[in-house]
Amino acid sequence: MKSRSGIYHIMLRGANRQEIFHDDEDCLKFLELMHIYKLKTKVGIYSWCLMSNHVHLLLKEGNEDISATMKRIGVCYVSYYNWKYRTNGHLFQDRFKSENVENLQYLLTVVKYIHQNPVKAGIVKRVDQWRWSSCRHYYGTQGEGRKLLDSDFIFGMFSGDIILARERFKEFNEMANQDQCLDYHMDERRRLTDEEAREEIKKLLNENEIEIAQVKSLPRLQRNLILKKTKEIKGLTQRQTARILGVSKTLISKS
Repeated sequence: MKSRSGIYHIMLRGANRQEIFHDDEDCLKFLELMHIYKLKTKVGIYSWCLMSNHVHLLLKEGNEDISATMKRIGVCYVSYYNWKYRTNGHLFQDRFKSENVENLQYLLTVVKYIHQNPVKAGIVKRVDQWRWSSCRHYYGTQGEGRKLLDSDFIFGMFSGDIILARERFKEFNEMANQDQCLDYHMDERRRLTDEEAREEIKKLLNENEIEIAQVKSLPRLQRNLILKKTKEIKGLTQRQTARILGVSKTLISKS
């Protein structure tokens, strides 16, 4: 059902919860594509956050259906990803998930929820410590989002004075909450953090000069041998390995 306001909260997730951003270059490329299609389709961007295996966006439909805009961005990013990592196949999990944002109160709730994603995931302690979200731009700190974000509309909901609006927004944005937008649940805590797990897997793969993104496309015997070795890494769960490598947990269990 289309949103009456034209505003949507969108989540794009990696297939099998696999990582879709492996380094800063990947994140910058996604933001570059967002900017390109913002200019082409006039889509409004009120909030965004890039996590290792999913993206949260708060968008207002432009001069075309929001699903068409998201398809353009997704196709271009997958093309870049497959070229860079010399791989192929599905990167994203089916069609993106979305929910309509029909009132101003929920609009602000989603903005805050998106910015607090890295904090709730245990990656950072404060929202403005995460580089890959629109939070720093709202706070007046230079960042990758200054050309991407439409912040005036949100600031206008707090005050007509930009300094006061920014102060009030910051206070609101950091309020503790239990919001569960799009019903997305984080995985349970692990012995290794995602960053530690990724580094351990990279060490294993470096022995064979293989990139993380290439594992799922390897010949079955070679792939299964690598998956078997990951189970020997202390503190690394199979669920975590599946998400990082983009393969199913069942495949790891059987290796």
